[in-house]
Amino acid sequence: QVQLVESGGGLVQAGGSLRLSCAASGRTFSSYFMGWFRQAPGKEREFVARISWIGGVTDYSDSVKGRFTISRDNAQNTQYLQMNSLIPVDTAVYYCAAGRVGAQGIKYAYWGQGTQVTVSS
Repeated sequence: QVQLVESGGGLVQAGGSLRLSCAASGRTFSSYFMGWFRQAPGKEREFVARISWIGGVTDYSDSVKGRFTISRDNAQNTQYLQMNSLIPVDTAVYYCAAGRVGAQGIKYAYWGQGTQVTVSS
């Protein structure tokens, strides 16, 4: 059974930092992209960042580029999202996901349960 479990969310003041973790289990993720998405109240889920499991190639949304850093530890089957210079609009539930490249881009087949990040002004 595949499981993605996020941790590290919480309440932080604007300008602060948080580090999210996502522990993956239940299969080999060597050919998977790992990603982070977020969903704010009343809004659709949006892409935040992704990293390839092999080679560590990264990509970020424009809204977080330069402030967030995605990384992974293959030996621990864990990925991380270091979030710096947080601002109130970063407030959302953050989801970890795992997917593979298909004919129409990356399809994320596995999702975590989400962790709440709240940034106060």
